[in-house]
Amino acid sequence: MRVESVKAMSIGGGVFMGMLLWINLPTVILGKSQPLDPPALSVEDEPLSREVKLATSFSSVVKLVAPSVVYVTSERDGRAEMEPPTDPLLERSPLFRFFDQRGTRSNPPRPVIGSGVIISEEGYILTNHHVISEADEVVVTLEDQTTQFPAKVIGADPHTDVAVLKIQSEKPLPAVTLSNSDTLEIGDVVLALGNPFGVGQTVTMGIVSATGRSGFGMVNVGDFIQTDASINPGNSGGALVDAEGRLVGINTLIISRTGGNQGIGFAVPINMARNVMDQIVEYGDVQRGLLGISMQRMDEALSNQFGIEVGQGVLVSEVLADGPADQAGLRAGDVILEFDRRPVTEMRELKLMVAETRPETEVAFLILRDGDELTKQVILGRLPEEGYAALSPSLIPEKGGMEHDALDGVTVSDLTSDSRAEFQIPRKVRGALVTRVERESPSDVAGLSRGDVIVAIERQPIESAEDAVALSERISKRSVLLRLWSPGVGSRFVVVDAGKDRRR
Repeated sequence: MRVESVKAMSIGGGVFMGMLLWINLPTVILGKSQPLDPPALSVEDEPLSREVKLATSFSSVVKLVAPSVVYVTSERDGRAEMEPPTDPLLERSPLFRFFDQRGTRSNPPRPVIGSGVIISEEGYILTNHHVISEADEVVVTLEDQTTQFPAKVIGADPHTDVAVLKIQSEKPLPAVTLSNSDTLEIGDVVLALGNPFGVGQTVTMGIVSATGRSGFGMVNVGDFIQTDASINPGNSGGALVDAEGRLVGINTLIISRTGGNQGIGFAVPINMARNVMDQIVEYGDVQRGLLGISMQRMDEALSNQFGIEVGQGVLVSEVLADGPADQAGLRAGDVILEFDRRPVTEMRELKLMVAETRPETEVAFLILRDGDELTKQVILGRLPEEGYAALSPSLIPEKGGMEHDALDGVTVSDLTSDSRAEFQIPRKVRGALVTRVERESPSDVAGLSRGDVIVAIERQPIESAEDAVALSERISKRSVLLRLWSPGVGSRFVVVDAGKDRRR
């Protein structure tokens, strides 16, 4: 390791940084006048039987599910029309299309503009927020295409694009059976039912192409189901069911350059939709929990450093000052193993668990700290409507090196007022500034770069470049754990492996 001018040295590393980040929009609640009884649901949690052979016909499944799928007509100012996407990111993109009927001046929208699914005999219906957004009147038509009911909008959540309707019928309505979408596997056969283009109820078949998809500009929860079952305009709010006819998702959007199906469709998992519905029915709104941490995935190198199995836990890389995690005593470097006695294996899981828990709920976190397991009780905060932009800048991406034997190839110097200004380093950040990283060195391979600040080496705090050099010289291990502050990322952990030197 070298010191530049005042001090210099060589060290390095880099990792993937994960962050609990949501962009929040107000939850829409309409027609809420008095407490409602929760819907009586038929739920089967068992995973799909893998022993069942692929049938030559799914007619029995369709006959079972079809009566539960309805057409939803939304009228505004006395005429049926479509609401454009609530999220401007989707509105600007030529790729994303909602599954509803869009009209033009020469071809006006048809009356049936979306679909829905009856989920309880007393008339609760799930559909999409964008189907009923700002509607003056909502009408539900049953499968027979003649029986109609005026629908009351109980509430809607634009983040997940889920809306809850209620219709009144003298007779019990045909309700679909709900599955546990967490048991869904890539390759499972699924059927999509809805009313594409207003031509009448239609069924298409495909498989689950992927799960846990995200990045569609809603809440960055990352749990959408991707399928190649043909889903076209008018399918918004329709049913995605498994091979046994159980509801696994609510059809929501597609990726398309033309507006038609191109084999990439997405559905809201029924578990997520149920969570939204339950909150709307019980509380009248949807609120999401806030933990107040930045986190990162435990890759093989980090797992080895912390002495746990790969795929176990999520690493806390930074804690929001005075946030819920900070107040409960969580620290950077803790590994979260369990959330409310549920194992945590990846960041997406933890995001979902926190997001689907109401604020002010006390949750037990099992963490690993310095080789010991501890339990911390955290009272979750409330994620503000503006999202993380309203919180500390240290938990929002900004923009942002060192040398040793394992860290050979990194030059560091002391932090100065000029360097803090150049790299926008907060005053609270202390350590050694990386001024140069040799190409193909272990540190370069690990992801260190100029502008990074080495905050700790092997969990020991660094106050200056001299500290970094002295500590790096005492380390004989082939791999070194660093804690960095990086512009555009914030705090993160990195493992530098001397065996990954590509300069030779």
